[in-house]
Amino acid sequence: MNESNSPDPNRPHAASSEPPPLPPHAQAEPAGSAPMRWLRRLLLTVLPFAGGALIGLILRTVFNGEPGSAWAPMLTVFILIAPVAIGAVTVYLAERERARRLRYHFFAPWLSVTLCMAGSMLFMLEGAICVILIWPLFAVLGSVGGMIMGSLCRWAGWSKTPTVYSVAVLPLVLTLLGVGHDEPRRIERTERSVLIHAAPETVWRNLLDTDRIRAEEVDRAWMYRIGVPVPLAGLTHEDAAGLTREVRMGKGIHFRQRSADWRPGRYVQWQYQFAPDSIPAGALDDHVEIGGRYFDLIGTRYTLTPRGGDTELSIRMDYRVSTGFNWYAAPLARWLIGDFSDTILGFYRHRAEAGAAA
Repeated sequence: MNESNSPDPNRPHAASSEPPPLPPHAQAEPAGSAPMRWLRRLLLTVLPFAGGALIGLILRTVFNGEPGSAWAPMLTVFILIAPVAIGAVTVYLAERERARRLRYHFFAPWLSVTLCMAGSMLFMLEGAICVILIWPLFAVLGSVGGMIMGSLCRWAGWSKTPTVYSVAVLPLVLTLLGVGHDEPRRIERTERSVLIHAAPETVWRNLLDTDRIRAEEVDRAWMYRIGVPVPLAGLTHEDAAGLTREVRMGKGIHFRQRSADWRPGRYVQWQYQFAPDSIPAGALDDHVEIGGRYFDLIGTRYTLTPRGGDTELSIRMDYRVSTGFNWYAAPLARWLIGDFSDTILGFYRHRAEAGAAA
């Protein structure tokens, strides 16, 4: 064997017509692979949120019955379990791709819940008012579902976590068994007062007859900010039965306030009367309709108390809340009614003081 042909480790390699191979991590990738990798990452990022929202939309489509029916969306089993299922599916799909942190388990379901509600509005399953009112509860329960599923993924492993999909079936099973159909009645009362620099006669006059109400006079109330049409006018006439106040609001809403218990310049107790056409279709969400199955205004009382040359105007509003989750709906209604009471008292104060100055 010719030793001259053997390689010498101490000599530099001779020049070659082909470059040495690159390390694996530095090799050029096939054309088009970078966009495909980017698209795959995008799909894996979006999939958990799309999957969670889809589960919620499917459940909302099933629970789309009339108020009081066996498949009404206001049933407790839907309100409490659907968002948990949304959160659980979101985290499950994310954990299949890679492990996530606790912060992801808690906050990721919020986006799925938001997408689900946006889809409900898009397909006209839900109105904006209900979406705004229920979103905080759905977000919290979605986080609960996400945290539970995140813990199961760490503890049980993938072989057992597909049972997450049984959570979506749970509302259907419970509804068929008649669970969660209760709608207990809860009567609430809200009272507010304001001091008006005007005589009781001036306040009384504005209290009975108010025309050409401008949106900027009342729209700071959250009730109107979330979509309830603002009032336009309230005019009163007297007949043999007492006082009748004709109220007109935006979107064609109109109704009557009747009173058989009143004293000029001192107090008036209004009861509400709604005709079949008082609230046109689409003007309010079915779930927050006044006089509906889940909410009603029982009565409103205004009391005027002279305070020297001024007047203390007080309002007392009695209302009913009837849901299987009154622990959430009643405080929410109390806040909205209280905020409305403050706003309407401020409106009458402004009108009366302007009239007194004139």
